Amino acid sequence: MEFYNITDISIYSDTDTRKQEAGFIESTFYNEIKKSEAFKHFHKAYVNALGETKKAFDKIANSDEEIDTGNLLSDISKILYESKSNISLFNMLHCIRQYDDTTYMHSLNVSLICNIIGKWLRFSPEDLEIITQCGLLHDVGKVLIPTSIIMKPTRLTEEEFTTIKTHTIRGYNLLKNRLIDRRIKNVALMHHERCDGSGYPYGLLSQQIEPFAKLVAIADVYDAMTCARVYRGPLCPFEVVSLFEAEGYTKYEAKYIFTFLEGIVQTYINNNVRLSNKTEGEIVMINKFDLSRPVVKVGEEFIDLSRNRDIHIEALI
Repeated sequence: MEFYNITDISIYSDTDTRKQEAGFIESTFYNEIKKSEAFKHFHKAYVNALGETKKAFDKIANSDEEIDTGNLLSDISKILYESKSNISLFNMLHCIRQYDDTTYMHSLNVSLICNIIGKWLRFSPEDLEIITQCGLLHDVGKVLIPTSIIMKPTRLTEEEFTTIKTHTIRGYNLLKNRLIDRRIKNVALMHHERCDGSGYPYGLLSQQIEPFAKLVAIADVYDAMTCARVYRGPLCPFEVVSLFEAEGYTKYEAKYIFTFLEGIVQTYINNNVRLSNKTEGEIVMINKFDLSRPVVKVGEEFIDLSRNRDIHIEALI
């Protein structure tokens, strides 16, 4: 039970059955989280950190003042404290997915996800602080990109996409003369590089890329795809895991992507999901060698999605 992250169990009595038969419908897992006092405290800390992140980005863009990384880390630490555990943090972040995404929200989310991955990788406290800062400041260059492009509700033109891609160099230029760890500067420049040379701005290969940029790249893509955008809704985490499985092992650092994917799917054990055949069930076991296709309990039936390839997880509920 500990291996599969089963944190609690429910024992159903005849009374529970009669309640269900009488029309009693239990609220979904995430609705319960949103009602909880823990989420209210988390949300308060998150909104406060979001405001401080915006102030920090604006100051970086408009002045030569040094960056108060201690203050930024303090705000992030408050969020981490309110979430209590890695599993809780992902659940809390999922409950905030309904809000329109911004550069600041995305940066804060990536910072938190980087912190989790760093813990999974057993980073030292010093490296954990740096990777958390890397995640927070990786997209700082986007404050210099016109909002009309960042928030455009339709497909970008080739010229607009070229402009978007300049945020890596712009971000590096904003940070290069600041008294911060060089890895933070390199991450701002390299977080869109890919190990197979398919990234930008320079098309670097694995050995040429800042190691922390490889980690931030994973958190960056995961959050971008699971967050709502002005032009689409959020993707299901298992759909994102499937996409990572399809191409991630050549584009991303192996030790980082394997650790992340196994860690992320473990956080969704016991979650309720809707399958592509419109049935609903609960994730009860992860398939270690097919992470995007766990075993789901639907009623009294156990469906192994690794063997039922025509069905997939459509949404968390």
